[in-house]
Amino acid sequence: MFKLSTGIASLNLLMTKKKTRLLFLLTTIIYSNLLFCPVASAQKIVYKPVSGTLSGTPVPLSPDPLINMKWASPKATDELEYYHLRPVSFTTASARSFDTKNFKIKNEVVVNGEGDLMFDFGRVSAGWLEFESDDLTDSVLMSISEYNEPAIVNIGTAHPFKTASVVKDGNTYRIHLNNLWYEGVRFGWIHVVSHKKQWHLKNLRLVCQIKPTNYNGSFACSDPELTKIWYTGAYTVKLNLLKDYFGAILMDRSDRHSWTGDAFPAQAASMVAFGNFDFVKKNIHNTANLSNDIASYALYWVLSLVDYVNYTGDTDLAKYYLDNAGKKLEHAYGHFGKSPRIAFYGWDERLGGGFENPNAEAQNAYSMLSIRAWSEFGKLMRTIGNLKEADKYEGYATEKIQSLRKENAWLSTFGLHAAADAINTNLTTPEENNILFNKNFTDRVNRISYSSFNEWFIISAMAKSQRFDEAISAIKDSWGGQIRYGGTTFFEVFRPQWNEILTTNDAPPNNQAGYTSFTHPWSAGIVKWLSEEILGIKPLEPGFKSFSIVPHLGRSLTSVNGGIPTEKGLISASFDTKSGISRVKVPAGTMAKTIALPIGKNVPSSLKINGKTTAISIEHGENEDFLILNNLEPGEYLFEVKYKKQVKQIALKNTPWIYKVHGIGQDSTTRGNWKGTYGGDGSILFNLYKKGQHVEKLPAYLGKIKLSRYADVHRDVQDPNIALLQDSARTNDFGAIATKNYNVCEQSMTIDLPVTDNGTHRVSLYFLDQDNVGRRSAIEIFDMNTLNLIGPMIYVKNYSKGKYVSFDVQGPIRLRINQVRGINVSLSGIFFDKIK
Repeated sequence: MFKLSTGIASLNLLMTKKKTRLLFLLTTIIYSNLLFCPVASAQKIVYKPVSGTLSGTPVPLSPDPLINMKWASPKATDELEYYHLRPVSFTTASARSFDTKNFKIKNEVVVNGEGDLMFDFGRVSAGWLEFESDDLTDSVLMSISEYNEPAIVNIGTAHPFKTASVVKDGNTYRIHLNNLWYEGVRFGWIHVVSHKKQWHLKNLRLVCQIKPTNYNGSFACSDPELTKIWYTGAYTVKLNLLKDYFGAILMDRSDRHSWTGDAFPAQAASMVAFGNFDFVKKNIHNTANLSNDIASYALYWVLSLVDYVNYTGDTDLAKYYLDNAGKKLEHAYGHFGKSPRIAFYGWDERLGGGFENPNAEAQNAYSMLSIRAWSEFGKLMRTIGNLKEADKYEGYATEKIQSLRKENAWLSTFGLHAAADAINTNLTTPEENNILFNKNFTDRVNRISYSSFNEWFIISAMAKSQRFDEAISAIKDSWGGQIRYGGTTFFEVFRPQWNEILTTNDAPPNNQAGYTSFTHPWSAGIVKWLSEEILGIKPLEPGFKSFSIVPHLGRSLTSVNGGIPTEKGLISASFDTKSGISRVKVPAGTMAKTIALPIGKNVPSSLKINGKTTAISIEHGENEDFLILNNLEPGEYLFEVKYKKQVKQIALKNTPWIYKVHGIGQDSTTRGNWKGTYGGDGSILFNLYKKGQHVEKLPAYLGKIKLSRYADVHRDVQDPNIALLQDSARTNDFGAIATKNYNVCEQSMTIDLPVTDNGTHRVSLYFLDQDNVGRRSAIEIFDMNTLNLIGPMIYVKNYSKGKYVSFDVQGPIRLRINQVRGINVSLSGIFFDKIK
């Protein structure tokens, strides 16, 4: 009989040994409640094939296989359609079992034995896996994932383990994991559990669902990485355009529904990339009375409404939702200064770690978000002539920002997220922006929020502070880092340090968010940012009746081109500081109030507009200068700038990654014999004698530790290899603390160590995967007061025989230990020593 825990863990191992494979496969059957053989087909979703034509221009930097497909007239009411993808590569440890040499020609694999065949479709898609066979008699399972191991997600969904028996439909076999069928799939597996005779696996494919959607917007610049980021963000949103609403999680993990706040950046990106305004309007309707019980999300809905009206000119919708928006804004006004319960403000530790314990930083950020929402809604009301509502909400914003200034402490107490939301009110002064920027935005490690959702607001604040070079650097670290990790869509959470400890497409750390979604449209705000800040096209009046084009190339870029779709037509622009050639198209019914031709630090001698010389008006900036043109009527314009002196661009150099934690090391040899090597100053042995009874000998410089999101574990076991932590009284006891097993939002735990002196101390954690279930873990170290990240992420694996992780720290710290794979995180002890 196989132990359930062992079977679960085998999901995390490379399935090369027959015994390990059987443990994995049999346990999966138990969990999935499916028969260990092909079963009859469940009800399936029927779509029609894609009805567009491949008539657009290919974009090599886009991960979207349908980037150049054009639909005649896509509408919000269109049904989903499907297309097929074939694998781009295969991997197997059982080469004799799978003959793939004819796959490219015949789309066929000959199966000659047991084993596991992994295939990569080259990108994440929204779909399900299937194949055909006329002669299958073997027992077969299939797996899917967004990364390179079969996925395991939160308890709560129909199939937390994304592995199941195949469902038979005639000669077609597919994996069916939820009632909507689709999942986030990049990698798939065929597991041949028992083999009877040779058979043929034909037409292996991913059936991908898609909402008919055209790329009406575009973006490209002299930095291919930024171009790729724009298209990756657009593709992320496109995959989450469902039949009737914007999705939030592509991989089914028990919270697959529309999240109001998540929709704010997703809708913004969708309008910029696709111009599918009717679909965005539909989603605004769908979420009008939905806040997900998150205070900030109600305000993001108001900002989504403002954004939609500014892009479309649909002022009737603003009037229709006046009362609805008013109630949300009045609710925020009633909250102001009263520390309301903030259920969620983001996954970043500085915001309370999601739903754990939102703190003062979340309160300050929510207050600033309130001011921004009042100000922007008031401005919209003034634009459409509702002066009464304009005066009220603009008055709220002015009142509260002035009261904040009277306190005179906010500039020094606001952290990164609150500072970003303050600057985004557009009510701060340049001097205030500089103070907030210098305090919060110069540290390369800590200006990156854990969620790209929150990072959008941070780079928006950097743009408003005219710090475009630094913003581009942060973009490359956050969104660029996800692409370097192997992402073809953007993630729910990400740390650039993942690229230092994991290899391409590895399973990511799970965390306080639970399973880490690799396809999350809340991360797509970067699409709008690049189009509005780098390309520079922004509406000044609803519907782009008037607009500005002010591209910001900074020190690192020399050219940019692209377009933003509007109800009046495409606004397009291209700028090149090297050649001095620029082009702009102003659609009928609009006016370009301001067009700024970027010249870097070059010295211009003349300007021609459509072949005619005109006067030059130069606007000087810190890192870039412009030639300014005003009030251009509809038409197409060619601008030619001649230089009398060209100055070579010197790109801003990245600041280094700076950490306060040093001396990081791992020890696999000491094992349970810690005495004399660790714990000279003190130690904590978790649950050594019985559950809930920790053996503590704390040093004088350490206050009472605090454990969060953990489960006490105690077992009486024998350990002949002495991997267990030894104690003179009871050498055979084993204890640990662990996170819950794949529970929703409980796949990490925190430990607060309140060091009370100013000395530097060595802290060592002892990890033991005592039941050998393939645990892998990732450690993050924070300053306990500021909750800033102070150390690089530490990856711990292969600790079935025990492993110490040591580092030198100063002051109070918080440890967050994240599950990567295995049934949970397990920690047996903490030791304190002097620095040697």
